[in-house]
Amino acid sequence: MDDRDLERRIVADASVMTGKPVIRGTRITVDFILSLLAHGYNERDILDEYDSLTADDIRACLLFATHSLENTAFMPLMPEPA
Repeated sequence: MDDRDLERRIVADASVMTGKPVIRGTRITVDFILSLLAHGYNERDILDEYDSLTADDIRACLLFATHSLENTAFMPLMPEPA
């Protein structure tokens, strides 16, 4: 599946989840899926819990996050004091 196909899986509608990006046809937000991954859930865990999702939906969330950060400038964090 190419990037364009994955991108079409993520939509934002002001009447659904207050306009947060969601997986098309669901109320599951991109940030929720990213949080699950960050907290140690793997693809199989997510797919088992949310049977309406596919592996491509999870990949679409990752691609959305990647594209969201592409043109973001970051300042280095201050090092912690020793």
